[in-house]
Amino acid sequence: MALARWMLDAFGGIQIEKHWVQVGGHQMHCLKAGAGPELILLHGLLGTASTWEPTIPRLAEESTIYAVDALGIGESERVPGIDATLEAQAARIVEFMDASAILSADFLATSHGGAVALMLAANYPSRVRNLLLHAPANPFSHLADPLVRFYLSGLGTWFARRIASLPEPMQALALGRMYGDPTQLRHGSLGKYINSLRVPGTVAYVLSILRTWFDDMGKLELALKHVCRFPTLLLWGDRDRAVSLESAQQLRRCFDRVELVELPGTGHLPYEECPETLSRLANSFLRRMRGQGEAGPSWSKAEPFRVMKHF
Repeated sequence: MALARWMLDAFGGIQIEKHWVQVGGHQMHCLKAGAGPELILLHGLLGTASTWEPTIPRLAEESTIYAVDALGIGESERVPGIDATLEAQAARIVEFMDASAILSADFLATSHGGAVALMLAANYPSRVRNLLLHAPANPFSHLADPLVRFYLSGLGTWFARRIASLPEPMQALALGRMYGDPTQLRHGSLGKYINSLRVPGTVAYVLSILRTWFDDMGKLELALKHVCRFPTLLLWGDRDRAVSLESAQQLRRCFDRVELVELPGTGHLPYEECPETLSRLANSFLRRMRGQGEAGPSWSKAEPFRVMKHF
């Protein structure tokens, strides 16, 4: 493991370590911080490990954090022709865990990363303790289907390869649409996405995910029958324009022990829009789950948020 240490004064002086781990013969990057039980953070389709930074200081108070960059994006190596299916992505996270001496972990995952976490739980159940999923891509949501089909077209592919060179106001407008309130775009957020997209090979990696999107959603629907036993926290912004809140109601039925928390006024990026709230809810859930062993979850209502329970 290559290692660099650095201090983030903006995040209260917490020490974050940058690691690179060999996965499939390639360099996979992660940010590591904190102490305690392992909590692996999985980013969304265009996200990176760095997009979790606003949440890491508070999450690191309860857990050892591993915020991972998938191979093909962020600070991880670009691998031409890499298998980007959900099953392959899940297998690479397990390989990352092996290389990092992590036997099992809790997972906090968002959007496409949430779908990866679900597939991992289905295929490698012994490696997962609890699932904390923010608006995971799932077979019951079709909000993004037209956009996926567009980017799979000739025009869409041409446009995707030019996103990183568009004028900044246009880029900010697109990112702002993912917020519940577009005027609250977090300072420095845009650069994290665009800088990653500018690295040669990143757009090709994202497009490879989209090429198998519909097939992956079909496989995930079949895999969901194998995740029912995992204690699960579902988090959803009530202004999410990427993964429908309605799909959360169908998804929650796949679990025996699940809590669904709606985040009022929030869109698809709560780790940027309300990082303190997201971290507090995640830590509270993990404290309860870790303290109960096999006894099962005992849910509590987290006002002022709307909490729905299902057992």
